[in-house]
Amino acid sequence: MRAAAVQLGAPVVLVGAAGALGAFVSATNEIYFVTALIQVSTVVAIYVFVGNSGVLSFGHISFFAVGVWAAGVLSVPEQEKPATMPYLFDFLSSTTVGNVPSLAIAAVVGGAFALVVGLPLMRLSGLAAGIATFAVLGITNNILRYYEKIGPGLNTFSSVPETTGLLQATGGAVLVIVAAFAYQRSRLGRQLRAAREDPAAARAVGVSIYRQRLASFALSGFLAGFAGGLYIHFIPINVDAVYLDLTFITLAMLVIGGTTSLWGAVVGALFVSALDSVLAEMEDGMTILGHTIDLPVGSRIVVVSAVMALVVIVRPSGLTGGREFSLPRLRTAGAR
Repeated sequence: MRAAAVQLGAPVVLVGAAGALGAFVSATNEIYFVTALIQVSTVVAIYVFVGNSGVLSFGHISFFAVGVWAAGVLSVPEQEKPATMPYLFDFLSSTTVGNVPSLAIAAVVGGAFALVVGLPLMRLSGLAAGIATFAVLGITNNILRYYEKIGPGLNTFSSVPETTGLLQATGGAVLVIVAAFAYQRSRLGRQLRAAREDPAAARAVGVSIYRQRLASFALSGFLAGFAGGLYIHFIPINVDAVYLDLTFITLAMLVIGGTTSLWGAVVGALFVSALDSVLAEMEDGMTILGHTIDLPVGSRIVVVSAVMALVVIVRPSGLTGGREFSLPRLRTAGAR
C-alpha cells in the first residue's frame, strides 16, 4: 500500500508543484503553465491505452478533438451561435450548458467515439493498428473541418467561456492521473499489461486481449475528451490546432518520459512543455545575460524531434526508465 501511495503521490505532487509555481509568474508566462497541465491530462490519457497495451495509436487526438467540439459548441451562449455557427443542428444551436457539464459531456463523447472506433480496430496490432488509428485521425479532422452542422468548421471557436485557469487545469490533471492509476492497478489494467508482455500466456489463462484493449481504449478516449474540454475553455482554437502537430508533440512527450509508466507520462509532458515554452520564447527573441537569442520559426519541432531521437537511442525506455516513481528505502526493501 505504501508503494502504491508513493507511485500515485509522486505525479500528483509534481503536477501540484507546477500549478503552484504558475501562480507566482506573470500572466503571460502563466499561459505556459496552464498549457503544460492540460498536456499532462492529454498525455496521461494516451498512456492509459498505449502504455498499458503496448499498441501505438496515432488517433487519440481525434478523441481530444471531439471533446473540444462537444464542450465548445455547447458552451457558446445560445444568442451568439447564429453569428459564429449558423448551420448547426437545431438541438445544438438551442442548447447551452455550463463549465462542468460541458467537461462531462466532452468526456462522454470522447469515450463513446473511442468505443465505436475501437470495436473493429482493437483486433489489430503493430503497424496495422498505427495506420488504422492514423486514418481515424484524418477522417475525424476532415469531418470537423467541413461539416458545419456540428461546429464552426474552418473558423476559430469564439465566445467559449475561458474558465480553465491554473486551478481547473491542475485539478483536471490530478483527476486524470488518479483515474489512470486506478485503472492500471485494477484487475483489468493488470490483465492488459500481462497481455502486453506475453500475449500467448495471457490467452492461455483466459484473458480476452480484444476486450481488455477495447475497455482501455474507451477509457483513454474518455479522458482525452475531458482534456479537450479543458483546452477549449482555455484558449480559442480552430481545427488545425487539434491535428498533426498536437499528435506528434503528445506522443513525443510520452516517448521521452517513458511509455510504460504513469510517472513517465507526467514527467515527459512537463519536461517537453517546459522545453517547448523556452524555445517559443527564443523564437520570439529571448535575452539572456545581455545576449539575445533569436531562433528561426519552427525550431521547436526540430529540437523536440532531436531530443526524442536522442532519448530513443540513448535511453529507449525514456527518462524515467519506464518505471513508476519509488523511494530509495522502498527499492532497498524490494531488493531484499
